Amino acid sequence: MVDSFCKKQLERLFKSADIRIGGNRPWDIQIHHPLVFRRAITEGNLGLGESYMDGWWDSNDLDEFFFRLISSKADEKIVTPSMLTGKLIGKIYNLQSPSRAFVVGEKHYNTGNDLFETMLDKRMIYSCGYWKEANNLDEAQEHKLRLIFDKLKLQPGMSLLDVGCGWGGAARFAAEHYHVKVKGITVSSEQAKIAREKSSGLPVTIELTDYRNIQDSFDRIYSIGMFEHVGYKNYRNYFEMINRCLKPDGLTLLHTIGSNIPCPNGDPWSCKYIFPNSMLPSASQITKNYERFFMLEDWHVFTHDYSLTLKAWHKNFEKEWPSLKSRYSEKFHRMWRYYLLSFSGAFRARSIQLWQILLSKNGLRGSVTIPR
Repeated sequence: MVDSFCKKQLERLFKSADIRIGGNRPWDIQIHHPLVFRRAITEGNLGLGESYMDGWWDSNDLDEFFFRLISSKADEKIVTPSMLTGKLIGKIYNLQSPSRAFVVGEKHYNTGNDLFETMLDKRMIYSCGYWKEANNLDEAQEHKLRLIFDKLKLQPGMSLLDVGCGWGGAARFAAEHYHVKVKGITVSSEQAKIAREKSSGLPVTIELTDYRNIQDSFDRIYSIGMFEHVGYKNYRNYFEMINRCLKPDGLTLLHTIGSNIPCPNGDPWSCKYIFPNSMLPSASQITKNYERFFMLEDWHVFTHDYSLTLKAWHKNFEKEWPSLKSRYSEKFHRMWRYYLLSFSGAFRARSIQLWQILLSKNGLRGSVTIPR
């Protein structure tokens, strides 16, 4: 009875998204295990994702599958106990407290430098590229870096803080092309190791530390793809740190994925397997926490570019999988594919966004043109 009910419910949800069970279109779903229906209905994306990892179902075009599923809002029609529990935990506990700051570094960013080296561009930039006039991933990431540093109006000799510096690609680019001194911080020991090696000989220092520990003063501060790990209970602390460390005439840029609505926690599957203790900020959560510290100078949206970036990463990942599979399981292979393509579909459906937010401490003077 339960399985029959769940199958009918899932068929109804898929029909609203024009997805057929057993259909022959690329985005249709092929079921290999009958328990998929129960897990998807009773556990939502957590059950759907885990059953995909286990090989219980397939779709030849996961990106389109998720685009259709999310665009139809079928995913919003399922409310599971894990979702309710997650929201309650997110409201009660600070999941991104200082004691938890290094969890995402150890769980995700330390997964394997070999994996990220094969998947990412030549500078190992692990965030959305800017595809305007770009023909490939390397160009898209360089365009993104130039966009950020031109928005920040970098001048030779300035001091720059990179909050969540990853493998140091952005910091190195700023030092090499804008002739500035950069301090990068990360919570991943593997990222710090590579960043230090690649930054040798440049005015770049890398520290393995939490953002709340920074006390120095800087002309400019930015973070690229790090704010998703801060958590709504800590947004004010983040902007307090930026305000404390930024010089009076300074600028700061926030490059982050964003949510259309405020939420106290992240997606259950993503938090369990990809980005533990992470959550996406809404626009209102950001603005109310920087108010009284900063003035808004620019809010730039280029959401579709993240779908293009994720598909480029997926292409690289699948191409290089033969060289990786001796060190990673087939379950990991399916998990990583599910991560990249489900996120791509979500960006295409605009259920999540990509923002670059430029803030000043005391306002830019005169007529100002912000680069695009």
